[in-house]
Amino acid sequence: MKLTRKLVLAKAKASDLESVKKLNCWGCNLTDISIFSQMPNIEVLTLSVNSITSLSPLAGCLSLCELYLRRNMIPSLSELSHLRPLTRLRVLWLAENPCCGTDPGQYRLTVLRCLPRLQKLDNQVVTEEEIALALMEGEEVTTPPGSIQNQLSTNGLPDAETENDPLNYNMEETNKIREQLGMKPLSRDKFPSLSSPSTRETKTSLRKSHTLDAVLLLLKDLEEEELRIVHTATQNRLQMYTLDSEMLNDSLQTQKTADIQH
Repeated sequence: MKLTRKLVLAKAKASDLESVKKLNCWGCNLTDISIFSQMPNIEVLTLSVNSITSLSPLAGCLSLCELYLRRNMIPSLSELSHLRPLTRLRVLWLAENPCCGTDPGQYRLTVLRCLPRLQKLDNQVVTEEEIALALMEGEEVTTPPGSIQNQLSTNGLPDAETENDPLNYNMEETNKIREQLGMKPLSRDKFPSLSSPSTRETKTSLRKSHTLDAVLLLLKDLEEEELRIVHTATQNRLQMYTLDSEMLNDSLQTQKTADIQH
């Protein structure tokens, strides 16, 4: 069943779509929710117990704060990529969808990695520690194949060859970022052809450099809540490196002792 303008206005008791801020369509047997592309001001949306398979119509609902999608037919967590632009989204109920899989722990980490601003997922409060863990162990969510968003971002080219890939900035773009960060520009000899077999090590180094630049730039746009999440994730990551280093030192010491005894 398609959700129509007439049905929306009747349920919301509104005169036009743009004035609708709350809508409850629980158990309406919906399959087509394309109408939401015309409802940018919706804030609280209940769509539980329907037959919805795609979340792409919600990508423009930038005011959305709460979204209830329990017991639908969402096939893959890749559909969550359509919710990434919704920076105000704080509550999501996605349980009992095919995309949830059989591993509830990994499912939750993956959702939170994709949507780290969530404060409540499936009626459970999200903690800073959980977000930090999700950023490290959650699976990366990609845009569904064949979607308009994916086609626009790749133009039919492999990901590594797209101009929009932050890891493939040209020299001018990279140095512009470095200048904004107060860093020294890279010389031209640091930008050999990435397709050359002899420059694989340089390519890896450049990718890491671009990633660092992108992260540092993003920090400027984050608010206190997001910065705390990054701080916790960084601390956890550093602790992992410390543990790995200690284990390596212990192993080397044990081997050294064994060599002396023999």
